[in-house]
Amino acid sequence: MNQSFRDLLVWQRAIQLTVAVYRMTREFLREELYGLTSQVRRSAVSVASNIAEGQGRLTAGEFRQFLGIARGSNFEVQTQVEIARALEMGNPKLLDEADGLSHQVGKMIYALIESTRD
Repeated sequence: MNQSFRDLLVWQRAIQLTVAVYRMTREFLREELYGLTSQVRRSAVSVASNIAEGQGRLTAGEFRQFLGIARGSNFEVQTQVEIARALEMGNPKLLDEADGLSHQVGKMIYALIESTRD
């Protein structure tokens, strides 16, 4: 595993997801700054961060563990986007963009987890 995390397509897509989440949450109510806005942003940042940290670890098992954490954070993003949608917060087009990217990232993480199995 001498490849840089920056070379991983899943990491690149996770960065796109994070940017989409930040754009989406710009339109959330100001009173949500420390609520849903903060939570979904942290979850999105965690996806890419854990992919990168896992890639920097020494073994495939450690990488897989961090991919599992990234996967969990990605599920949090999907849940939080659905909550925002149910509360009619934000632009529906931006919600759809973030949700679509999150599903793409989820499939990519799952495939990478499967490819690192012993």
